[in-house]
Amino acid sequence: MIQSSNPQPDAPGHASAPARPSGALIRLLATACGLIVANLYYAQPLTALISQSIGLGAEHAGLITTFTQLGYGAGLIFIAPLGDLIENRRLVVAGLALTTTALLAAWLSHSALSFLLAALFIGLGSVVAQVIVPFAAHLTVETQRGHVVGKVMTGLLLGIMLARPAASLIAGVWGWHAVFLASALATGSLAIALAGRLPRRDPAATTRYPQLLSSMWHLLTTTPVLQRRALYHACLFGAFSLFWTTVPLLLTGPIFGLSQLQLAAFALVGVAGAIAAPIAGRMADRGKVRSGTLLAMSAVAAAFALTLIGTPGSRTAVLALCAAAVLLDMGVAANLVFGQREIFVLGAAMRGRLNGLYMAIFFLGGALGSSLGAWCFAHHGWVVTAALGAGSALVALAFALTEARRRPALASCTP
Repeated sequence: MIQSSNPQPDAPGHASAPARPSGALIRLLATACGLIVANLYYAQPLTALISQSIGLGAEHAGLITTFTQLGYGAGLIFIAPLGDLIENRRLVVAGLALTTTALLAAWLSHSALSFLLAALFIGLGSVVAQVIVPFAAHLTVETQRGHVVGKVMTGLLLGIMLARPAASLIAGVWGWHAVFLASALATGSLAIALAGRLPRRDPAATTRYPQLLSSMWHLLTTTPVLQRRALYHACLFGAFSLFWTTVPLLLTGPIFGLSQLQLAAFALVGVAGAIAAPIAGRMADRGKVRSGTLLAMSAVAAAFALTLIGTPGSRTAVLALCAAAVLLDMGVAANLVFGQREIFVLGAAMRGRLNGLYMAIFFLGGALGSSLGAWCFAHHGWVVTAALGAGSALVALAFALTEARRRPALASCTP
């Protein structure tokens, strides 16, 4: 399943050199990431429907997304690092089994407590997508790593972006419970497929799990690239989560009055933003990470400004929101790839932990963005909510401008 190429050692102490993954393997990894991570986003366009059904007030509707993201964040700290310790295929299949069970629990939920607990475990199990992404990087020589990771991330981002219209479409015809039943069936089928087709990867690490976890604090405090890239994307992902949690409330509210099927069409527009991932991967391989990062952050801030064009409820306003969705998704997708490309070159032995820390930090930003966005929209309306989202992107941009063009040598990191 893996085509040979000119081998180059990935990290000192590794017995085997990375190779160039076959196209079929890349497509498999990309598809798996997309299907897995989609589970985190099915609820975003359904927040109004679900909150009404389970008895959550409008000001607390953001908790539906927040609990999933908190579970994912916890998984990034406690599960994703296991990719550096235990056989990766077994870890992925076990995580998918947990996710399938949690999705079935969400399907059966009729109260706020039961649904939020299910959402927490959906996020926890879905973290195995972030075992697959470092796995793809491990299989690839450094000179092509950005390109391959960009392709895998395209699948992941398509999963994020297609999850919203798919959920709206299914909910518009069969109700929101059907969304989670369909996802449970798809996730269970994926677990069976990956168990038979995913290559084995036995990490070289001999560290015990407690030492593995304790080493993450050392990595976080001694790796400036990780610190910056995590902060950058926490701000951008917070803006992203704010947008996609509150825009469905705006569009299905009295001003725009869109149906769930119309909302599905709107969410489908944002899929175009996924084209930024492979472009960003190629830019990163050519050494254009800094300029690309600044451009991505500027795009996210500009996207929120676009949402203020036109009279609320008008056709012009809807078109402006569509353009904003595409621009926002492009900026966030590109910045994510730039960040992963930067941290994946730091070493294969600690790649799972670095990726887990990176994702955990920015998913906390996403959880905060979802929660604050719903509260802000309920109490202050869209203009203030858009200003909050733009401000988050501008904070990242201001901090990125302080980064030296030529970074000093990285602090030494002990795997």
